[in-house]
Amino acid sequence: MYKSYSMELAGRTLTVDIGRVAKQANGAALMHYGDTTVLATATASKEPREGIDFFPLSVEYEEKMYAVGKIPGGFNKREGKASEHAILTSRVIDRPMRPLFPKDYRNDVTLVDMVMSVDPECNPEIPAMLGSSLATCISDIPFDGPCATTQIGLINGEFIVNPTLAQKDVSDLQLTVASTRDKVIMIEAGANEVPEDQMIEAIYKAHEVNQEIIKFFDQIIAECGKEKHSYESCAVPQELFDAIKEIVPPEEMEVAVFSDDKQTRENNIAQITDKLKEAFAEKEEWLAVLGEAVYQYQKKTVRKMILKDHKRPDGRAITQIRPLAAEVDIIPRVHGSAMFTRGQTQICTITTLAPLAEAQRLDGLDEFETTKRYMHHYNFPSYSVGETKPSRGPGRREIGHGALAERALVPVLPSVEEFPYAIRTVSETFESNGSTSQASICASTMSLEAAGVPIKKPVAGISCGLVTGDTDDDYIVLTDIQGLEDFFGDMDFKVAGTHDGITAIQMDIKIHGLTRQIVEEAIRRTKEAREYILNEVIEKCIPAPRTSVGKFAPKIIQIQIDPQKIGDVVGQRGKTINTIIERTGVKIDITDEGAVSICGVDDKNMQEAKRMVEIIASDFEQGQILTGQVVSIKEFGAFVEFAPGKEGMVHISKICKERINRVEDVLTLGDKVTVICLGKDKMGRMSFSIKDVPADAK
Repeated sequence: MYKSYSMELAGRTLTVDIGRVAKQANGAALMHYGDTTVLATATASKEPREGIDFFPLSVEYEEKMYAVGKIPGGFNKREGKASEHAILTSRVIDRPMRPLFPKDYRNDVTLVDMVMSVDPECNPEIPAMLGSSLATCISDIPFDGPCATTQIGLINGEFIVNPTLAQKDVSDLQLTVASTRDKVIMIEAGANEVPEDQMIEAIYKAHEVNQEIIKFFDQIIAECGKEKHSYESCAVPQELFDAIKEIVPPEEMEVAVFSDDKQTRENNIAQITDKLKEAFAEKEEWLAVLGEAVYQYQKKTVRKMILKDHKRPDGRAITQIRPLAAEVDIIPRVHGSAMFTRGQTQICTITTLAPLAEAQRLDGLDEFETTKRYMHHYNFPSYSVGETKPSRGPGRREIGHGALAERALVPVLPSVEEFPYAIRTVSETFESNGSTSQASICASTMSLEAAGVPIKKPVAGISCGLVTGDTDDDYIVLTDIQGLEDFFGDMDFKVAGTHDGITAIQMDIKIHGLTRQIVEEAIRRTKEAREYILNEVIEKCIPAPRTSVGKFAPKIIQIQIDPQKIGDVVGQRGKTINTIIERTGVKIDITDEGAVSICGVDDKNMQEAKRMVEIIASDFEQGQILTGQVVSIKEFGAFVEFAPGKEGMVHISKICKERINRVEDVLTLGDKVTVICLGKDKMGRMSFSIKDVPADAK
């Protein structure tokens, strides 16, 4: 039966249609927010997937170009692989929902959010995030929801709930917060150095709005929700745990995991696993889940050590950061490079500068952004964790980490007017043992400074972890988590920023939300750690951006010409500008407003290209001294080219002070000559002279 429900959300109407479309999905909700329309569906396989030890959830945020009245580009004229924005939105939907599914559930679950119409006043991410939660809640798929998601902007010091696309463009904060009934379950933010207290206030402003949405969802679930289906649990049998503890007592497992070296710890666990395989050789049903059982045993051991004994696997104090190191210029000939090491996490970032014409073009549903001047790419090769597998290009995790670092650094980049370059940073993971995304932010700050990019302030990033007990008050926040603490802990709370405020947040958790006390402590801890990294590592390694770009980086000269003269500089079918480029080896970009960027490595050639552009874009004036090349000789005089497409004639009587009978007696094709403009002749044409050039101008 088709039912429709509505509520007012941030001054716009949110309408949910249930039972109208996609009835064969386990759950479906047609979401309308203003004129934005998103179909959210949730489906699950009938049987668990065999041979896996994780919950197989996939989230697809599908951008349909018809939603904004566009036909896709390319030869196929249909949507291709997901855009980077779609991938990042899928991750934001996934992160708060994944912890709410049963941990022992192994049925495949797919959430699809299809954007069918976009109203610029209503961001499609909002109905997609809400629709995924609601579609799953009303389905028969086991899920401990609902959860709700709200976005917060900050304009002129005021919080804006679910800002429009135009408001996002001028906002100092782009915050996304997901909540359950009681707690915050996911945070993602990009910010222009927003102070910690103001960020906390914004987070809980969103949390309040989420509670209103959850009340609205409760009504829909009560009337339309299906009974949840039973499923085959993949939990490890308790008798197997008991048997393992007899062979490997807790004290032995503590010794195995208590090491600051990842490989040593992994070797210890491998030896324990081999011993257990030998002991259970005749119990095939146990061998099938032994790997998961050892993992769970490690997890319980590490959590107990941290929570009860305040001991971390590598022996550090709860607030202690691993050993840090930083250096710049480790790669020759690139435009800028830096390496940042934190314990067994090591990132090298390389910066490349290019003309603005090489900025990334964006083709998506967001009409306000068509290009991206700063690009941050993150790579995570298998050797960084001692594994072997072929590279298949960046996955969703790599794209997400790159976007997080990019978001953290954008607020401190110089404006286009201050630094007219497209900028790309690539973070290569040399070694990984926790929080490589935050290490990439530190390495990128130094790499940009080494490349001569005049960033406003250095940015550092750090991650905090969490281990919780049986009550909300029983917990420990860990500064600078390593991989083991991330795997076995409950939270990965990443915060990046300057001395003055936060520029990016990404929070992932594995439990059903965080109390305000935990959120505030994590933000305070990351502030302390960030200050230490900035003061003691980054600023000591490179105190400030270099004053000029490096030897191998392109140089850029900017000039302004009359927009009416752009056609003269470009020439018919680009002939004039292409001739300048061929002669000088530079790159030239011209905006519709007449801003000309000349990019090259050789200063002499750049100055020559500048001279040509200025000559072409200017009108000849009496008394103007010009240098050119003889390109044509006639009986009555010679034609001199001052720049491609810009010529003038010197009459035979104006070549020499003495009388000559033939132009060829004095000039030949290709001669370089200096002339002076005499103004217009009797017929209104510009007249030039060689013989009247002042002696000091020759």
